[in-house]
Amino acid sequence: MKNKLINILLASASLLFAVSCSEAYLDDDSVIVVTQTEENQFDKWLKVNFVNPYNIEWMYRYVDFETDMNYYQVPADYEQAIKLAHIVKYACIEAYDEVAGIDFTRQYFPKLFTLSGEWLYRNNGTIVLGTAEGGKKIFLAGVNHLNQNMASRAALNTYYLKTIHHEFTHILNQTKDYSADFQLITGSDYVSDSWNESPFNGSSYYLTHGFVSAYAQNSHGEDFAECLSVYLTTSPEDWAKMIADAGTTGAALIAKKMELVRLYLSDSWGVDIDELRSAIQNRENDIIKGAVDLTDISTD
Repeated sequence: MKNKLINILLASASLLFAVSCSEAYLDDDSVIVVTQTEENQFDKWLKVNFVNPYNIEWMYRYVDFETDMNYYQVPADYEQAIKLAHIVKYACIEAYDEVAGIDFTRQYFPKLFTLSGEWLYRNNGTIVLGTAEGGKKIFLAGVNHLNQNMASRAALNTYYLKTIHHEFTHILNQTKDYSADFQLITGSDYVSDSWNESPFNGSSYYLTHGFVSAYAQNSHGEDFAECLSVYLTTSPEDWAKMIADAGTTGAALIAKKMELVRLYLSDSWGVDIDELRSAIQNRENDIIKGAVDLTDISTD
């Protein structure tokens, strides 16, 4: 009986060994399948208008590792991604070409744009319009709302173009820092994440305290980027009205900040802020008037 039991155990062990060896065999064909994306006409247009002249990648397809996993993400609509690419090229990239020169744009403008169809909603009631990362990448959200936000220059700036100028300012600041004097002008009035809470988020408060927007109160870095991006995208008439609403004290503080912003652009980058502003706004007006074809992706 004992010998029978030993024989059975040996037979079982041999079978298990044989099965284990069989399972350990590795097939030459990988189970990992790499997705092949066929180049379409938009890809060809991007190569001609973004990649070849500027080495900029416009990543309009959803790529999970390029997204922030803390938020729900929605892929960008194909047609609206095309329109936004035209808008960014004409109103932003080529505006910097016009004023600062194409070498400046090629060297410093971000090399990667990633898109998301929906805004990124925070728990504090605010939304993320865009971010800059590593001095090379800009993320733009809300692409699927582009069509409804093209009725006016103000809406186009609020949700897209001002964000690009704001984030590009961060990229420039990461390359060449601005004067430390800037952060001392309203140094005791920054309120971090409380900028979106009452009373800080009302223009009657932030303007009179020397800030051009509610978000500018977050930190001196955000304040600097807001000063430049708001100035570039606000008409001279609306800027004058905003300064008047700031009152004597607020207007004086904003003027001090804008002087340092103006000097930063001219001394660090050789760019005249008013020439850049004029170029940007003229191009934005062309888009609103329908003078720019936002759907043509021919490469002929």
